[in-house]
Amino acid sequence: MAKVKTADKILNAARAAFAENGYCGTHMDAIALRAGVNKAALYYHIGDKDTLYARVLHEVLGNIAAGVKQAVAAADGPEEKLRSYIRFMAAAVIRNPELPPIMMREIAGGGAHLPRLVVEDIAGVLAILMGILDEGREKGIFTDTVLFLIHTMIMGTILLYSRSEPIKDRQSWLPASLKRRDRKLKGSLGDAVGELVLKAIKK
Repeated sequence: MAKVKTADKILNAARAAFAENGYCGTHMDAIALRAGVNKAALYYHIGDKDTLYARVLHEVLGNIAAGVKQAVAAADGPEEKLRSYIRFMAAAVIRNPELPPIMMREIAGGGAHLPRLVVEDIAGVLAILMGILDEGREKGIFTDTVLFLIHTMIMGTILLYSRSEPIKDRQSWLPASLKRRDRKLKGSLGDAVGELVLKAIKK
């Protein structure tokens, strides 16, 4: 087995630390200790805290932007493109479990620590969604919608559902009337969210 590179060890440790403690609650000493390196090595291989935070998020969101573009390009028509977009976004969140807590902390804090590089990644993803919605509207399939509202419907549902499912499952005291309504998804989370969004925006 190939040895894990020092930079990768640092990034993995930082991703976990930022997910657990947020930007403000994460300290470089703790990341270095978690990665098994000294603080000097951390600065040498990556840089300061801002640089490290930006790189952690960019490696995830930049790859998501590139991947969702390919997924949508392979789909035919605005409805299937939207389904592909949402399926990819849901799968990306599930593959990167540290992403929801980091992003939810940023939302709660008004994006105070979001680096421009990461905002550009998000803007690239939004541009793809905008293109799908515009195509659907021009073809008379979708209603005229507000881009950021649809984005919030998609990502808000994916982020909150993926994080709240384990919490709900631990609550054994919940009334039977609520438990009976706790139906497991028939398909993937992406498929379920896709159908809900399409019902909301189709003419």
